[in-house]
Amino acid sequence: MNDAPIGVFDSGVGGLSVLREIRKALPNEALLYVADSGAAPYGDRPREYIAARARAVTGFFLGQQVKAVVVACNTATAVAAQMLRSCFDIPIVAMEPAVKPAAERTRSGVIGVMATSQTLASEGYSRLTRKQGAGVEIISQPCNDLVALVENAELTGPRVEAMISRYIMPLLERGADTLVLGCTHYAFLAEAIKAVAGPNVIVLDPAAAVAKELRRRLEAGHLLASRTSAGGERFWTSGSPAQVQSVIGKLWGEDVDVRAAPVLGLVA
Repeated sequence: MNDAPIGVFDSGVGGLSVLREIRKALPNEALLYVADSGAAPYGDRPREYIAARARAVTGFFLGQQVKAVVVACNTATAVAAQMLRSCFDIPIVAMEPAVKPAAERTRSGVIGVMATSQTLASEGYSRLTRKQGAGVEIISQPCNDLVALVENAELTGPRVEAMISRYIMPLLERGADTLVLGCTHYAFLAEAIKAVAGPNVIVLDPAAAVAKELRRRLEAGHLLASRTSAGGERFWTSGSPAQVQSVIGKLWGEDVDVRAAPVLGLVA
């Protein structure tokens, strides 16, 4: 079981930002990644639909005999993480917007949380802000359109800058000096966000913390890989393999092979 792979999934390619941090933290682990691009974006989907997709992807991973699953998607976490933990008897590690570190680091007392509408509307997000955001003003900003930029590997340029400005300038005008990236896709736009926000604004991405928690869970369960060689990655998608392969190759920084995930099916 120690050398079984770890499954990581997102509605599309955004979860690669988490996969990247997992690879740094756990270089010997075999990693499987599913981009549920045929169903993307999750942020505009009904809760029941997102929960069904999360369960289907996790079931697919169990067919690949994984030892743990990482929900590398804030929307799927908000909607389905609790359900997945009740249904599957393996470690399920999920995302959480970095509200606590933002509250600790803000100087102005105002933080902005950039996320999808589904994440911001979830009860989990409400609990998080009540528990960890005491004493600061939290401004929630839905940024659903940014997902499509990353899904097309469009990370720079005037259109990207204009879209980011439209979302974050209202936050800055209200005094936010700390921005939380509450969607894994946004990590690929972090440099563009920092360029628009300016050097005095802190931008927080929780991906490294998720990788650290995964390592902690594996250590606690005595599940760390026994191999000493580097682990590999395998990729699947419910969308078009050729299209997703091109985007993943650009974001991952090397050529990859992306296979169709027939169990999931192509979703319109």
